[in-house]
Amino acid sequence: MPLYEYVCEDCGYRFEVIQKFSDEPLKVCPKCGGKLRKVLSPPSIHFKGSGWYVTDYKNKNNGTPKSPQNKPKHSPPKTKPQNST
Repeated sequence: MPLYEYVCEDCGYRFEVIQKFSDEPLKVCPKCGGKLRKVLSPPSIHFKGSGWYVTDYKNKNNGTPKSPQNKPKHSPPKTKPQNST
């Protein structure tokens, strides 16, 4: 269920309430009985598990450049040019 934040327009009291989507918004301040206004606030998102952190993608060699892995170990044999004389 979503967490909604309200503020009283009369006394300035701020509070949060967990409500269903189908619930009617609150209209009366529980402290002073004044008029409430729903406040838009950024959502609280928590990514859990691996793959969400910068450290999961860092190089294991701490920033030193890697040597090319695709370099062939042996070069192909050189052929002698044939004389056509």
